[in-house]
Amino acid sequence: MSFTIVETGNIPVLSINADCLPEAWEKAVLAVWKEGVSVKTEYDKPEDPPSKDATVIITVVDPFAEPRIHKNFPGGPEELEAYRQEVCNGIHDHWIDPVAGKWTYTYHERLFAYCPTDNLLDPNALKPFASFDQIYYIVRKCSETFHTRRAQAITWMPTADPVTDDPPCLQRLWFRIIEDQDGQPVLNMNSHWRSRDLYKAWYMNVYALTDLQRIVAEQISEKIGRDVKVGRYVDITDSLHIYGSYFTEAMSEIEKMQDGNYKARSWQSDHPAFQMMTEEAREKLAKDPDWYAKGKG
Repeated sequence: MSFTIVETGNIPVLSINADCLPEAWEKAVLAVWKEGVSVKTEYDKPEDPPSKDATVIITVVDPFAEPRIHKNFPGGPEELEAYRQEVCNGIHDHWIDPVAGKWTYTYHERLFAYCPTDNLLDPNALKPFASFDQIYYIVRKCSETFHTRRAQAITWMPTADPVTDDPPCLQRLWFRIIEDQDGQPVLNMNSHWRSRDLYKAWYMNVYALTDLQRIVAEQISEKIGRDVKVGRYVDITDSLHIYGSYFTEAMSEIEKMQDGNYKARSWQSDHPAFQMMTEEAREKLAKDPDWYAKGKG
C-alpha cells in the first residue's frame, strides 16, 4: 500500500545523480517540482503560493566536467564570478556589520575566520575564542591523514544565529581523500545545508563551493608534493525548495527542462562569451570588490 505525502506527513527524500553541474541543477529542479511537498515558508507574502520542498541528496560525479556553465540560471557570468570570489576570496567580508543592519556573516568569514559569539548584534558580546581558519585546518589534516573523518568546517553558531533574520543556509563542509586505482589522491567533498533556494541559489552555491574544493585540493597538493584530483561532490539539503513567489518566473525554464537536453542550455567553461564576461568581471572586481553590487557601473 502506498501513501501520499499529505497522508503520511513525511517530507519526501529525493536522490539525484548527475555527471556535471548543469545536469544536476536541472534534474533537481524537475524532481522537486514534481515530487516536492507544498509547504509555507517564513518569507512568504500573503498572496504567495506555498513552496515546493524536499530533502534532497545530489551527487555530481565530476563537478568540473563539461559543460560546467548553465546559461539559464537566474544570474549571469558577472554575478557568478562575484559570488565565487565572495565565497572563496572573501571580497565581501567587509559587508559584515550586523550592528549597522548589514550582513551577519559570509560563508568565507565563517569558514576562514570562525569566531563564535552569543550575540551578533552586540559589538561587545562575549567572544571566548580567537577566530579560527577551518580551511587551513582541513588542508593540514588531509595532508597528514588522507582517510581522516575529521576534516570538516562548520558555519552555525547556536548561540547567535537562530534569532537573526537570515541565518546561514550552509551548515558544514566535509572532506576526505581516497586514492584511485592508479594511486592518485582524490579529494571528495560533501556539503550539508539546512535550507536552500533551489531555483535562484543552488547553481551559484555549488559553482563557488566546488571551486573551493579545487583550491583545497591544490593546497594539499602543495603540502604533500603530489597531485590531488578533485573528486565527486555530494550536496545534502534538509529543505531544498522552489519558492512559490518564483513559480511564474520559473515555469518557462522548467518547461524547457522537460526535454532532458541540458547540454543545449549549457556552455563549456572555455566558451568565448563566458570567458570574456568572466575576465571583465575579474578586472572590475579587482579594482572595486563592490562593482557588481553597485550595478556594474
